[in-house]
Order: sequence, then structure tokens, then C-alpha cells
Amino acid sequence: MMKCHPGCGACCIAPSISSPIPGMPGGKPAGVRCIQLTTDNLCRIFGMDERPAVCGGLRPGTEMCGHSSAEALAYLAALEQSTRPIVGREAVLPFSLVKGPPLCTN
Repeated sequence: MMKCHPGCGACCIAPSISSPIPGMPGGKPAGVRCIQLTTDNLCRIFGMDERPAVCGGLRPGTEMCGHSSAEALAYLAALEQSTRPIVGREAVLPFSLVKGPPLCTN
């Protein structure tokens, strides 16, 4: 099993987390450092019950982590962007990722 890149923290920055996090009761938006991420990019609540289940579900791997922290951050940011939901009639995805006819024809 692959191990995290030392000092990476990409999975604590790039994705949005909708579950409560100590200090962030509403979760965190994509691209924002988790409040529980230390200055050396380690999780303060690793292994604790307060850590969101989604965080424990992330497992380091070559596809997600690449060969560096920068590659991991880029991959996770792109994954976050490509999996954002469509809200109402307005797409929150970049137009290059939306397939088919426009959502609004006004």
C-alpha cells in the first residue's frame, strides 16, 4: 500500500467536506485548508472519532497522489471540480466539462 507524500496535505485542502469538522461545523469548501491541518500538513485529529468518515475513506494511491504533493493537489482539485453537482438551472461545472446542449436557452 502506498504511503502519503511527507508533508502533502492535498486531501485536506482540495476537496470539499460536507460533514462537520471540529472548528468547521459546516464542513469546508473545496480549496480551503482544513482547520485541523497543521503547519507541517499533518492532521490534528487523525485516528480520532471526530475525524470525518470521508477523510478516513481516502487512501493514498498512485493515481490520486501522483509523484508529488503538487500532482496530488492538482488531481484532487480536478476531481472535485468534475464531480460538483448541478444546482438548479445553473451548472457549477466549468463549461468545458458539461456535455450536451446548454442547460439554459434564455
